[in-house]
Formats: sequence, C-alpha cells, structure tokens
Amino acid sequence: MPDVPPLPASEAQDRILGDLRPLGEEWTPLDEALGRSLTCELRARRTQPPWDNSAMDGYAVRSADTARPPVILSVVGVVHAGEVPTRAVGPGEAQRIMTGAPLPPGADAVVMQERARPLQGEGHGRVEIRDAAGIRQNVRDAGEDARAGEVLLPAGTSLGIPELALLAAQGMTSVRVPRRPQVAILATGDELCRVDEEPAGRIVDTNSVALALGVRRAGGVPHLLGIAADRPEEVERLLREGLDYDVLLTSAGASVGEHDHVRPALERLGVAIDFWRVAIKPGKPLAFGRRGATRVFALPGNPTSSLVTFELFVRPALLRLVGRPDPRPVPVRARSGLDLKKNADLAHFVRVVLSWKDGEPWADPLPTQTSGAVRSAVAATHLLHFPMDAMSLRRGDPVELLPVSWVP
Repeated sequence: MPDVPPLPASEAQDRILGDLRPLGEEWTPLDEALGRSLTCELRARRTQPPWDNSAMDGYAVRSADTARPPVILSVVGVVHAGEVPTRAVGPGEAQRIMTGAPLPPGADAVVMQERARPLQGEGHGRVEIRDAAGIRQNVRDAGEDARAGEVLLPAGTSLGIPELALLAAQGMTSVRVPRRPQVAILATGDELCRVDEEPAGRIVDTNSVALALGVRRAGGVPHLLGIAADRPEEVERLLREGLDYDVLLTSAGASVGEHDHVRPALERLGVAIDFWRVAIKPGKPLAFGRRGATRVFALPGNPTSSLVTFELFVRPALLRLVGRPDPRPVPVRARSGLDLKKNADLAHFVRVVLSWKDGEPWADPLPTQTSGAVRSAVAATHLLHFPMDAMSLRRGDPVELLPVSWVP
C-alpha cells in the first residue's frame, strides 16, 4: 500500500459509516431490545390511559359547584386506583379520589386534598372546598400516552427504557429490530498472556476484555478468538476465522514493525484496506477494511489507544448496524481547565473529567495522557477534541467534548 498521509478523524468516520446499513431484522423480546432500533413503525393497540383519571389524591367535583369558595359538598363515594366508579357526581356532591383512579361521570375537576377540609356527616361525610376549581384541573386526559391506531413510535426509533416501557403498556412483548452484530476479537503478540495466566515476563491482554465489554455495551455479541502469536501463519489462521463474523476487531500488529503481521495477512485473505492511519493521538495506527459484508478494524495495541479508537470509530459502526440512524456521539461544549499545546499535524483526543464550576462546565485533563496505561482512562468522562490545525488552547477557551461510553 502506498505511503499516504493519515486521514482526518472525520473523514475516517465518514468512510466507515458511508455504506453501513442495519443488519437483517429479527423479532426479539422487549428485555433484549434495549439500544437497538425499530425496523418498522409501531401503532398503538390501546388508548392509554383508557379513561380520564386523577392526577392527585383529592376530591372529584363539578367545577361549577366550587365557583364561590369556600363551599361545602356532600361526599358520596370513594374511588381508588384500579376501581371503576359506581355512581356519578351530581350537583353539590364530591367523591374522594386517589391518584390514577378514573374520574367519575359528572365530575370535571379534582381538588387536591391539601385544598380541602373533611367534615363529619352522614355516609362519607362532607368536605369544605377552599379554592375554586378550573375545568379539567388535576385531570389526566384519556389517551394522554397513546390513542389506539395512532403511530406510537416511527421506524428507526432507538429503543431506550421509556420507549420499551411505552410498548409494554400496549401489551407488546416483542419487537422487530436489527439483529445484533457478531463481533470477533483477536489480540496479537508474543508478549501477551490471558487474564488467567501468570504473566512471567509477559503482559495481560486487557484489550480483548475492554473491547468485548465495549461491543456488548454497543449492542453487539463479542466472540474472543484468543491471542495470535507473532507468526504470519498463526495470525492468518485466526484472521480467517474472524472473517466469518459481521465485524472483526484486532489489536496490535497493524503498524509497520518487524512483527506487525496483521495488515499483510488481511490483504492475503482478500480484505480491501480502505485506510491504515488516522491523524489522531492516541490511535494513529488504525486500519479499516472490508471483505464482503464483514468490516475489519485493526486497532492499536496500546490499551488507551485501543479504547479511544473503539469509541471514535468502532462504536458508531456497531450502533449503525443495530439501527441507530445517527450513531456518532453528540458533542458538548465546555471550557478547558488547563493550557494545552501540541504540533499541528494530529488532532489530539485528551482524556478529561467534566465538572461544574461557577455555573459553567469545565474540562480538566487527567494528569497522565500516556496511551500505554489503562489507568489513564479510568476517571475520564469525555474526550476533549484538540483540533488538528490548532497548536494551543488556553485555560478557559471553549472546547468540544465527546462523551465516552466506558463511564459507569
């Protein structure tokens, strides 16, 4: 591959997402649909709530009877949530009512109990209403959540907790969504060992652990292929296995070192490499390619570089595969907590902690920005985008932050 300049991050994202489409659809239970998106619109089966109901504990009344407070009304019944009123409210009458209970016929308002004073009397007694009640005061309308037949959620809606609760209220137990991407994860390097092995001069493969968790959080299903030794035939064998999945992630071995066998092996296996360097720090040695429907990401080996490139490039791709129409993180604005300097050849993504000071958001860079230590990402809440063409930021300058998905 010719030695071409590294791509700006935005162009790399555009190339990755350009022709990505959601995966084929499947029916899935509601409790497995979180984070995925609807493949078709859903219409309400029920009017919800099915009747006007009380927004307060209090008294259901005819508003006209309260026009000249204080007034004394006869209490002729009690309606609890889950009950159906057994009689109407007539002139000079009220009914005790609880939050969520259906509004009795004849009533057009609810007076909260704090603005009423119960009095002794026959039956349910009487009540003094201290304020005039407006029509529909403290009344929730029938169909406030949904009306039978109307579009409840359009196709493409990302399913969060409120959306799934809304569907559950309609009696829906499953939905049509894109299937979860199956993601193969391969670590490379003789210097690595598994988590359950004694290092004995090696280092533990934390990238596979972190990437698997990131894949799961983005809606994918991770499959760990293990650790490939620094031998071309071993790397190629495991890469061939990984190309049977929707996405293949590798860490390390994609640069230009003597033992960097990933990129040549991918090319021998028919993977068309789109690009292999991005103009960012950390994470410059990133390769992306395709073979058929499989997307391949060769991520850097340094743990924090692997995390950052996953956030910027892999996570949006996985979110697109599960149906998210706009999968890139939404930036937020803050002020830089420190003076920062760099050269103008790379964009830096600085790990920061976002906090509020004097009513404004401030981004405080973590004291270490090394790409080789996982601990340098532990406290980070956002990535500060230090643009490629900028060479300095002063404390207090406005900056753009990208939220990270690894925050608990």
